[in-house]
Amino acid sequence: MAGEDTHALWLEYRRSKDKALRDRLILTYAPLVKYVAGRLGSGLPAHVDEGDLVSYGLLGLIGAIERYDPGRDIKFETYAIARIKGAIIDELRALDWVPRSVRSRAREIERAIAELEAKLGTAPDDQQIADKIGITVEELEDSLTDISRSSIAALDELWAVSGDGDQVSLMDTIEDTTGPRPAEALDETEMREALADAISRLPEREKLVVTLYYYEELTLREIGEVLGVTESRVSQLHTKAILRLKARLAGSAQRV
Repeated sequence: MAGEDTHALWLEYRRSKDKALRDRLILTYAPLVKYVAGRLGSGLPAHVDEGDLVSYGLLGLIGAIERYDPGRDIKFETYAIARIKGAIIDELRALDWVPRSVRSRAREIERAIAELEAKLGTAPDDQQIADKIGITVEELEDSLTDISRSSIAALDELWAVSGDGDQVSLMDTIEDTTGPRPAEALDETEMREALADAISRLPEREKLVVTLYYYEELTLREIGEVLGVTESRVSQLHTKAILRLKARLAGSAQRV
């Protein structure tokens, strides 16, 4: 996408701030919005319209174009995807469609996982987590399904690196081959290592779901076909993995 013509367009837009050039950049990068909206929309309830997500994401793209500096050591696509996701997530949060009870249960499960892991030294299973909270395994699975419907781009929100007032998620820095700016290199390296370590210690099926979803970019439905389980089961495994990672990384941050 970023050929010589695009590079020249960027330089000219940076110099002139011409609205027609900005519109050309929007058209050039519009597929990014469709891509991000499609990825986020796959895990959301049916009543959330993908067209709405696209319109929220476009605002993020426009903001990214207006604020991006081509001289920075980060690809525009990487920067824009973080801004597009952020705009969509902010809008969904503003609509507040996630019930408070679901948020509360997510925190409860995360806390139970952290406490059990500290005590046992290994990843607790569903029965142990359910017993700790005082619910049945079936109720735990129902809760994971409810949480999965509200966990938007969950791993991307785990650990964000802030630069120049903009949040660039850890996953985006991992994917960005241009590398971070020197001042951020150490922190980002430590965080990458902490996240990689946390992922490596996930139970096998959860690790596979995270790898296939975030690194191989399969959809939850495609992962279900690989594992031979339903999409809703994959969704539960994904949510459980995210809650484990959040519990683990919170523990890592406290130890620093």
